[in-house]
Amino acid sequence: MQTTTRTTDRGQLALIRHEGIVPGPYLDVKNVWTFGIGHTAEAGPPDPASMPRGMPADTQAGIREAFGLFRSDLAAYEAEVRRAVKVPLAPHEFDALVSFHYNTGGIAKAALTRHLNAGDRAAAAEAFLNWRRPASIIPRRESERDLFRHGRYPGGSIPVWSVDRNGRVDFSRPIRRLTETEALAFMRPQPAPLAPVMPRHPEPPASWLARLAAVFANLTRRV
Repeated sequence: MQTTTRTTDRGQLALIRHEGIVPGPYLDVKNVWTFGIGHTAEAGPPDPASMPRGMPADTQAGIREAFGLFRSDLAAYEAEVRRAVKVPLAPHEFDALVSFHYNTGGIAKAALTRHLNAGDRAAAAEAFLNWRRPASIIPRRESERDLFRHGRYPGGSIPVWSVDRNGRVDFSRPIRRLTETEALAFMRPQPAPLAPVMPRHPEPPASWLARLAAVFANLTRRV
């Protein structure tokens, strides 16, 4: 088995489904200011607590910003999983561990990591459920466990939720649902805009230059 070094596309989609997308700063279940796809100040700047409150004027731009932060956050969490785990991982195992760590930040101290490094994958899978607070997180832990154990990825569209200026998310109905194709397109960095091409002035035709030279020659003879 080869050690996987990055989250697969399916793993990224699974993680984003768990987190959801909120293109404005919001208070999570632990009353922590969060933005986009689970980004908090603990992951690095920007601090969601200092970001403009409420929904952005351009929702598409807000979603794009959320994915941009997710890309940088994900790379850091992937690196921490690689440092903590000392055994080779199948892609679906790595995906499950990154999702767990992205949510808990606990990969270095978790019992599941100790079991895994000791070669006991069955005990590692069961230890996902040690991290079960608040109770609303249990379905996610079960999903991560099943992904780790069986390679079972969740499916479906990815919700985008609205948020008010007080940081309260309206979970009654998403304002948009991204398909997998749309979400993966947002995951790709935007290409840098091309520099404008200045128009080139066409070279004057040779016949015109010859006539112009003849005119100047006539003027010279008359002087």
